[in-house]
Amino acid sequence: MNLTITWYSHACLLIESDGTRLLTDPFFSGNPLAPVTADEVECDYIFVSHGHGDHVGDTVAIARRTNATVVSNFEITNWLQEHGVEHTHPLHIGGGCNFPWGRIKLTIAHHGSALPDGSYGGSPAGLLFYLQGKKIYHACDTGLFYDMKLIGEEGIDLAVLPIGDNFTMGPADAIRAVKLIQPQQVLPIHYDTFDVIRQDPRAWASQVEEETSTRVRVLQPGESLEL
Repeated sequence: MNLTITWYSHACLLIESDGTRLLTDPFFSGNPLAPVTADEVECDYIFVSHGHGDHVGDTVAIARRTNATVVSNFEITNWLQEHGVEHTHPLHIGGGCNFPWGRIKLTIAHHGSALPDGSYGGSPAGLLFYLQGKKIYHACDTGLFYDMKLIGEEGIDLAVLPIGDNFTMGPADAIRAVKLIQPQQVLPIHYDTFDVIRQDPRAWASQVEEETSTRVRVLQPGESLEL
């Protein structure tokens, strides 16, 4: 059974697991790095980590077109329903739920969550996926926090970490996060979309692999890896 992760840039991943397509933070419109348009993406579930416009992104349009179920916190799922999204599943921090394709749990994230129209977006979250015996921790937008060590105790196969700085962890703190989580592999994200978060992911990868036993997977927007 294939487990494929495609990075569409920023915090947007398409995780394909045994025929089910899981899309995270679908920011395509207005994203200069997006390799495809929102109209070209197909998915069965969408996961929204927090309310900012570059993470809610094209959720409403994609969900309405594909009939996907959107999983997010209670406040965001309510907001999405008010904007015409029919199928949602609310969760909150520390809560998880089993689905036919596997399990998702929301973790803490240190960030904001105001929605594009200024509405209250609840608590920002990270996403912990349990798929085909593998565990993928998508930290989403966050600063460094010591409880990443607890998440690492789950035995993480792939950690997806922001390195852009300014709005999230920068490269140095992201290396500290790798040391706390100790994943088998790590994928850097949330960089280069805007000038203020421009980084050198390959320099970061070299330092991670010098200081830890974690393998770094640097992808170009639209590229994939398999677990």
